[in-house]
Amino acid sequence: MAETENEVEVLVQRVVKDINNAFKRNPNIDEIGLIPCPEVRYNRSPIVLVENKLGVESWCVKYLLPYVHNKLLLYRQRKQWLDREALVDITCTLLLLNPDFTTAWNVRRWILQQVLRECSSPGPDRKEQGDGDRHDAAEKTRLSEHLHRVLHEEMKVCADAAGRYPSNYNAWSHRIWVLQNMAPGNLKVLHDELSSMRQWVSMHVSDHSGFHYRQFLLKALVRELSQSLSSSSSPQHYHPQPSSNPSHSPHKANPHHQANGEATAAAPCPSPPSPEDLASVPALPQLFHQEVELCTDLIKSFPGHETLWCHRRHVFYLWHHWRRDHHYGQGFGSESPQPNHTDAGLSSHPHTACPGGVGLDRVQRRNGQAQEGQDAMEVDGVGVPDPRDTKRLKRGPPGPCPPALPSEHSFVASVLDSCRSPEQGRFALAYRKWLDSVIGQ
Repeated sequence: MAETENEVEVLVQRVVKDINNAFKRNPNIDEIGLIPCPEVRYNRSPIVLVENKLGVESWCVKYLLPYVHNKLLLYRQRKQWLDREALVDITCTLLLLNPDFTTAWNVRRWILQQVLRECSSPGPDRKEQGDGDRHDAAEKTRLSEHLHRVLHEEMKVCADAAGRYPSNYNAWSHRIWVLQNMAPGNLKVLHDELSSMRQWVSMHVSDHSGFHYRQFLLKALVRELSQSLSSSSSPQHYHPQPSSNPSHSPHKANPHHQANGEATAAAPCPSPPSPEDLASVPALPQLFHQEVELCTDLIKSFPGHETLWCHRRHVFYLWHHWRRDHHYGQGFGSESPQPNHTDAGLSSHPHTACPGGVGLDRVQRRNGQAQEGQDAMEVDGVGVPDPRDTKRLKRGPPGPCPPALPSEHSFVASVLDSCRSPEQGRFALAYRKWLDSVIGQ
């Protein structure tokens, strides 16, 4: 029996290594599945990698899952020591077989804390050396690249787990924790995540956890953009504020503390967004417009899914409060706010027909009279553009209008007019009632 146990342990260790080597050889694995094979047929590895598809022969699961599960529990109980590489291999295999295993996610969180602590710890004193500055710069670059690589790999693990287990709360909570601790206030990372998630939510329209993660990204982008804009005149005072909504954190607490209150490793200190970061992120009205358009497409393409209506309600509520707090679109008299990054998508196109007469009023203020900026000379019935509009014409098509209460009522009416699903009609009526009772007050 002891010999059999030793053989099983050797076999499982080899399979665990094969799984992790497969991910190292091909980081773009996009599908994982079991291959029906109740018994061993060939003397070869049960891990099959074909292009971007990873298969696990089913006969090895009855040995593999108990082994990695027991190893992790022994480590948690401090009855067996495992180094960092072994922990990564075991948790990766365990989450591949059971994506909703909470203990495995917590262990990966602990490993990431060690990585952050190593990257944030001060190096040895090299000020007396002539090449100290060059060494420090090279070391900083190396650590930054290492953190970026770890962040990318962890996002991949979360995405794979979320795809294998619907509404995987633990995977999405871990993903939020990773962003809060490894990329705090990073506009580019937040926007890249929002863009990459668009296809995922379009293929999982009933996964509330995935849409909650998207809501977290929107809130984080709104917070960071608003903070960077308010401090643009004095960037030395840039201090990103923690979210006022505790639901941003999977533990509803300080993102730098675990659920048990134990402090985590210090997160990288956020720095003011660079001009390149700000330029890579669309204006806030455009972000909200794109998100509402996504909701519209999904609601019409997949009728009767309550998750989509809940997400639309959240997006419009967030936009409504941001617009109210920043007095956006409430008039353009002497007390109106000056154009900035948040309304660049509108201010750069003065002929855009938006609620409140945004485009027309700005033409009046700039040219003295609106008609002068709109009328063009005609020669034989052909309009000749005004030379003063050359710069404006080069800016491309008019920017999108942000969401508004009338447009939301129009959307609900169009859904009800073409509705054939009882659930879709019920959700549309509930959304209209919410608009009237919460937003229309």
